[in-house]
Amino acid sequence: MFNNPQIDALSIPNIEILNLEKVERSYLYILFINRLLGFLFPLVAVTTVGFITNFEGWLLYYWIGITVLFIFFISNCLYTFLSFSKRRYALREHDIIYTEGLLLNSFTTVPFVRIQHTEISRSFLERKLHLATLKIYTAGATGSDLFISGLSKDTAQKINAFLTSKINDQL
Repeated sequence: MFNNPQIDALSIPNIEILNLEKVERSYLYILFINRLLGFLFPLVAVTTVGFITNFEGWLLYYWIGITVLFIFFISNCLYTFLSFSKRRYALREHDIIYTEGLLLNSFTTVPFVRIQHTEISRSFLERKLHLATLKIYTAGATGSDLFISGLSKDTAQKINAFLTSKINDQL
């Protein structure tokens, strides 16, 4: 017979007592380089358009555009720096947890039984800084994939091996 008793909300473990691990601090360099590249492309585009056009008052609009881009760049870098400490993960007995974000905080829990496969990827900058991104692909139509960037190469390999063994144990 089906039984579905109510759970006392006070008996649920408090998520704040989890020991969430931080991603590597050197990943912050990659984030800043990406922000800088995202700033340089519009800067070059605005400058190029300004020189190509024969519009007489383009210099005023150029400096307005540069000022707006610079303010956006600084605020984006500040937000990236402040939100970096919120990038954390934890492995538990039956799931993996990842949290990130400052204003909009996302807290993702992926049960091991939902994981289809895992993958480690490393960009050029990640290889230079001995970092890796762990990609966890889940079952289901929505995909709900989890990517944890900024892990050390060794940590990513250890977590990948652990998750792979968990997946194989379920088969």
